[in-house]
Amino acid sequence: MKKNFVKKLVSVIAAAGIAGSLLAGCGNTSDAQTTAPSNDQTASADAQVADAGADANAEQAPEIKGTITVAASQTPHSEILAEAAKILETEGWELKVTVFDDYVQPNNVVESEEFDANYFQHIPYLNSFNDEQGTHLVNAGGIHYEPFGIYAGTKSSLDDIADGDEIAVPNDTTNEARALLLLQDNGILTLREGAGLTATVNDIESYNVQVKIIELAAESVKDAIPDAAYVVLNGNYALEAGLSVGKDALAYESNDSTAAQTYVNIIAVKEGHENDEGIKALVEVLKSDEIVQFINDTYDGAVVPFK
Repeated sequence: MKKNFVKKLVSVIAAAGIAGSLLAGCGNTSDAQTTAPSNDQTASADAQVADAGADANAEQAPEIKGTITVAASQTPHSEILAEAAKILETEGWELKVTVFDDYVQPNNVVESEEFDANYFQHIPYLNSFNDEQGTHLVNAGGIHYEPFGIYAGTKSSLDDIADGDEIAVPNDTTNEARALLLLQDNGILTLREGAGLTATVNDIESYNVQVKIIELAAESVKDAIPDAAYVVLNGNYALEAGLSVGKDALAYESNDSTAAQTYVNIIAVKEGHENDEGIKALVEVLKSDEIVQFINDTYDGAVVPFK
């Protein structure tokens, strides 16, 4: 009987062990099912994450409003526009800039409406161009002005000016007048009374020094630096030549001069487009505090924001 009792006890213990193993196995299976999601559950979770990311990107991306095309001079105009493009992009506008190296084609392509606007000229030049070419361009907003300067050519100081010296100036009507007024302000010549902002070499009344005025296309004046005694440069072409008004000019227009204020560089458009949404957005950005700061930090007084 004792043996039978032991056999029964062993059988009970063995049965209990088997049951425990089965229960442990069931427990592990249950845990695995809880922690390892099915493929369908994983795909659903991934889709939810993707949807959330798409919603976030949709909230961050600006509404696409359109493209603004602008014809511009290289320096400083295209550089300022490149900075403005970053801001315009956040507002939903794509700014496309094409650089021209003359003062005629940028107006022609706006007149033909191939481009929305241009940025290279001041109002007197715009008015003169309209009168001479029969175009219909208008000012959509003043952005900056560039003080005219007299720069060294073969001579390094105005104190050394002498009879026979050649001075290169722009030959277009308004810029030539500006150059001649600056030469007059520095005692080199005298213009007839009333010549003002339309002065040409024909309006020179007398020379205090018998210099020779060499008239060249505005974009070519800087190329005369190795040959002429002095050159009178627009601000943008001085920058292209690596010259700074503040550091290199022998003399330049004061910021509060009539000429500097008159020759503010503008965004020009064909008449009737000055209130287009894209044009208004462009002008607003170009007059923003961010662009004003960029101009002041970049051009060392050669370009002055217009308010």
